Amino acid sequence: MGVDAPPHDEPLPGPLVDAGWLAGRLGSPGLLVLDASVGAHRGSPRRIVGARPFDIDGALSDHSGPLPHTMPGADRFTEELRTLGLHDGDTVVVYDAVGIYSSARAWWMLRAMGFGRVAVLDGGLPGWTAAGLPTESGAPAAPAERGDFTAVPRAGLFVGADEVAAALADPASAVFDARSRERFRGTAPEPRAGLRGGHMPGAANLPFGEVQHEGRMLTGAELRAAFADLAQGRERLVLSCGSGVTACVLTLGAALAGYRDLAVYDGSWSEWGLPSEGRPVVSGRETEPS
Repeated sequence: MGVDAPPHDEPLPGPLVDAGWLAGRLGSPGLLVLDASVGAHRGSPRRIVGARPFDIDGALSDHSGPLPHTMPGADRFTEELRTLGLHDGDTVVVYDAVGIYSSARAWWMLRAMGFGRVAVLDGGLPGWTAAGLPTESGAPAAPAERGDFTAVPRAGLFVGADEVAAALADPASAVFDARSRERFRGTAPEPRAGLRGGHMPGAANLPFGEVQHEGRMLTGAELRAAFADLAQGRERLVLSCGSGVTACVLTLGAALAGYRDLAVYDGSWSEWGLPSEGRPVVSGRETEPS
């Protein structure tokens, strides 16, 4: 499963772009900027000029089940992105108001729905504003026209609990958990009520904050070292977290490090940690991938 953008008149430099790259193209035809902020930052009063909301907390999650932030179906995704004005031939840059937090989730969602010309803004809105680049307030402007994007789901980019269990037993795969070390060890409570503390037996802990610095991703060499130390030669990586959001930060880091066989556990600990699931859970210090 590749993560390289498909051919384009001006190819993206990769899955990550900096503020200078975006500033030089802001307002260009065929470039769509999406604000994927969640939680307290959702609907931030300031945004990059022309940005439109990619609402992970709202319409761009499936609310029909009990788990948070799970992928909507292809028809729903198509409708929401057409409403945002996305065309199949566009280029998309996603950002969030934290730095790199939920923007990576939007990047992976678009890729999973068959849209490849998408990148994350390194540093997000804080980096953009620190550089003195233009923002605006008020309601975002409606797109000039409805888009023609059609979702074409790609199998395997999001996986369920059974696939994760198989990966934990597979000597060629490594499962990474992006939660804090305290939550991984079970020494800090889960923020969602009713979940068990601890982690999947055999999973490796790489907190999402450790693949970035001050809202910007580490260098490719630094990321390769961080992942290689835990992957131990395994090339297939399955990424998990609390609800499938920050797992995508690790996915972005792994892509920048050169990994290509990547999958995100959509239910993440919100599903695996449920007592009713009966999935194995261990606590204590990190274990190496088995």
